[in-house]
Amino acid sequence: MLLMVHRPGTSLVHRAPAGAKLTLLAAVGVGLAIAGGWLWAALALGAALTLLVVAGTPVRVLATTLRGLVLVTLALGAWLTWQAGWPRAAETVGDLVALVLLAHLVTATTRVDDMLDTVERALRPLRRFGVRPDRVALAISLVLRAVPATAEAAGQTRDAARARGLERDPRATLTPFVVRIVRDARLRGEALHARGVGDEQTGRHG
Repeated sequence: MLLMVHRPGTSLVHRAPAGAKLTLLAAVGVGLAIAGGWLWAALALGAALTLLVVAGTPVRVLATTLRGLVLVTLALGAWLTWQAGWPRAAETVGDLVALVLLAHLVTATTRVDDMLDTVERALRPLRRFGVRPDRVALAISLVLRAVPATAEAAGQTRDAARARGLERDPRATLTPFVVRIVRDARLRGEALHARGVGDEQTGRHG
């Protein structure tokens, strides 16, 4: 999973405002893009690991997070080393891992509602241009909730196919998975409609 589940805590990182953590994440991303160099990537990676330790992230959780990046980083690092040399490979891989770990840190130490409130407040000045901050926050909320739900559905579908001895048959996994995702999407749409979301748009065009 690219997004860690929120883990309540009392560390300094947990108590930091959601806006400060999101701003820091954006600033690090922009800074790494501007500065360049493997040394800055190493510093960012060290800072990310330090903050994860300060936040009390269990070693097992950290190992699981890094394990998901192993194949990608190894393949990317090998290709870049061949194409551009080890400094460029170290810079790119270091930037990637550091930003992923920082993103994990933010999601693990910040409640989703706090992040959405921060995003909505930050977008309020854009109302004059027709932006609906509440709609943007709602869209982000749906995405954040859909990612783990989709991953869970994929795992359950795969397990069901394996139990029937059909794990090698793409139709036994893909078809039920697609049907389930479409059904869940329709249910979410009906729930939103029942709460009046989108009614003003319908009335305006009607």
